[in-house]
Amino acid sequence: MNCTTREYFHLLAFSISKKDQTFLSVGLLLIYSLAVLGNMMIIVLVCLVSQLHTPMYFFLCNLAFQDIIFVSAILPKLMAITITGDTRISFPSCLTQMFLFAFCTDTDFFLLATMAYDRYVAICVPLRYYLIMKPKLCVLLVIMSWILYASNAVCFSLLLSNLSFYNSHDLNHFFCDINILMEISCSDTSFIKQLILLEIPLIGIFPLMLILTSYVYIIATIKKMRTFAARLKTFSSCSSHLTVVLLFCGTSIGIYIKPDSQNFQEQDKILSLLYIGLVPLLNPLVYSLRNRQVWSATRIVFGKYILGTSLSHFSSSLHSRSWVS
Repeated sequence: MNCTTREYFHLLAFSISKKDQTFLSVGLLLIYSLAVLGNMMIIVLVCLVSQLHTPMYFFLCNLAFQDIIFVSAILPKLMAITITGDTRISFPSCLTQMFLFAFCTDTDFFLLATMAYDRYVAICVPLRYYLIMKPKLCVLLVIMSWILYASNAVCFSLLLSNLSFYNSHDLNHFFCDINILMEISCSDTSFIKQLILLEIPLIGIFPLMLILTSYVYIIATIKKMRTFAARLKTFSSCSSHLTVVLLFCGTSIGIYIKPDSQNFQEQDKILSLLYIGLVPLLNPLVYSLRNRQVWSATRIVFGKYILGTSLSHFSSSLHSRSWVS
């Protein structure tokens, strides 16, 4: 078969009927809208409410921003495919999707590990919390992660941009997955595969081990507390983060440990949709529903900025009417 460079590919997405495509497109629009609005709400609350100006919520704000980029990189294109039926995606757009997917996934792992360390310091060595988790350190960690993982994603994008492909234009997925692109490439991809195998322990397993280690120490500290009320209060302070870790790591690990087989391709798509769509949607819900500080911040913002604005407009309207009369 001939090897050529490609100007575009076809994303086959899901093999469903036209009726089901309508339901899918509505569902995707709902997931995307709620994910963006929920994460925007987290960002606004953290920026406006001073009681949330802590390291934990600073990292949460960055996680919310990453999730907005994550869903915006993939779900709008999938919605366009289900609505219009046009499955084409240009090669530059494909590389952009892969760049954003790699960048956001890697950064999310790092942020979750950093948030776990933050909980460890707050619970296990509380007297040294503000000495260790300084604002400069938090900002430096986030900036370093952005530079490191953006550079890593650029490196992979450049390597993939030089590949040649077989005559087939079809990608059996709803986004440009690096593994599927390598499957239809007629170039030598052994170096890229070795690079991926080398990075999995550093980017995926190492942060996961840091998270697990932090929670081992956290649970050990909680068990030493004398009263049940103290144990419950302390555990509730990290329960939201633990729930997000289980959601994120559970779906991401499920994608990579499944067998590589044609029979599992549809399951792979469903797992990927959960990973890309539902996890960013559930993250702000988890932090909103399970966190009293976020509820308190919501009431402050609603009372100060929304009700305050409405009352000022109402009073000015009354004043203008009385002036006219």
